[in-house]
Amino acid sequence: MALVLKRSVLWTVFMAHWATLLCAFKPSQDSELTFLLPAGALECFFQTAQKNGTLEVEYQVIAGGAGMDVDFSIVSPYGINLVSEFRRSDGVHMVDPTEAGDYQICFDNSFSRFSEKMVFFEVILENAANGAAVVEEEEEEWVGLGEPENMLEYKLEDIRESIDTVHRHLEKSRQMQTVLRAFEARDRNLLEDNLWRVSFWSCTSLAVMIAVAFTQVYTVRRLFDDKRKIRS
Repeated sequence: MALVLKRSVLWTVFMAHWATLLCAFKPSQDSELTFLLPAGALECFFQTAQKNGTLEVEYQVIAGGAGMDVDFSIVSPYGINLVSEFRRSDGVHMVDPTEAGDYQICFDNSFSRFSEKMVFFEVILENAANGAAVVEEEEEEWVGLGEPENMLEYKLEDIRESIDTVHRHLEKSRQMQTVLRAFEARDRNLLEDNLWRVSFWSCTSLAVMIAVAFTQVYTVRRLFDDKRKIRS
């Protein structure tokens, strides 16, 4: 009976710390956005970053004119142009390490006077200070569980590392699925645009062929009518 009670208490403690660990996972700082960039317009977005972190930006033009391209730039908090790309449909750029302040992410469609563009971009932000603080805090929480670990014959540190690994893999999977959805949307828009063009020119060619056929039949009939008139 005492053994059962002891196991029940240890199991309760284990589940309580398990819940604490799950709550320790903070919401991801990654952000993504799909927006419509008008013709001849410039759109800029700002992302706050901490010192000595990493900032990764991935963008893709998923719909728009025939070129499906934009100008892209990243400007540091001190006004330094870190990245400049011209007439590109997609790209991935990383700023490492970052400076404390607001980074400016700009998409320029001023070279296009008629075609608006639909742009998808994702910002992946990692702050070194926050990551170290979270790891240190989690380590302090798990230090006091040495005795239940020995009694339950579980290595709680290994469990925590496994959960962290699963969490990182899930985040990477989510990011990859988001990027794949953007590629799928872009390919679908290209197919729809090409289908419209093929259908339009096919109908145009068919109409021209029918018009030419009627013209030829009419011309031949007129020639035969003229011959009958001359003979008579």
